[in-house]
Amino acid sequence: MTHSFDKEYWDDIWHGDRAASMGAGQTNPHLIREVSHLKPGTALEAGCGAGAEAIWLAQSGWQVTAADVAADALAIASERAAASGVAERVEWVEADLSVWEPHAQYDLVTTHYAHPAMPQLEFYDRLATWVAPAGTLLIVGHLHPEHHGSGTGHGHGDDVPPASASATAGGITARLDPASWGIETAQAADRTVTGPGGHETVIHDVVVRARRHT
Repeated sequence: MTHSFDKEYWDDIWHGDRAASMGAGQTNPHLIREVSHLKPGTALEAGCGAGAEAIWLAQSGWQVTAADVAADALAIASERAAASGVAERVEWVEADLSVWEPHAQYDLVTTHYAHPAMPQLEFYDRLATWVAPAGTLLIVGHLHPEHHGSGTGHGHGDDVPPASASATAGGITARLDPASWGIETAQAADRTVTGPGGHETVIHDVVVRARRHT
């Protein structure tokens, strides 16, 4: 299936039947594993959805900017942050990430399954420019279907995204100039999540963590 991934698409998603389950989502385990050892600083969560990752970062001591195109998602995220006691550590920004530009670079830039209205790898290129010197880029995306041989499971709980919205570790790292970046993680990873009614789904992820040289 082909998606435009524009604001209308995401607004429809967050108005639909899946909004409640998406709004209750837990922190992505790849973020916890890849970031827990880092010294907290400033962070950008690009495509934050209902805010689980942004809230975890704030609870871990980061000062977070969390951006998403869907106003309803941000409203849920803001409420969750307040309930978690970290409202003052997160700035919520309604933004189209295909055109938005931050006012500063960040010690950490991360994204989890975000799909703006632009080619996926070009989106990751944009994120890389927002990382400060000595900062970290963490990308968690959908593994390209050719590399897992399955048409199920991608972390959003609905139909599988098109191949153009997926990536491979090699495809991402090839766009990071080794003169500017050190690759610290580049892997495919499968995990099983339990959805409504106890239904289990295998999620096929690609995880890349890179550090910008000073």
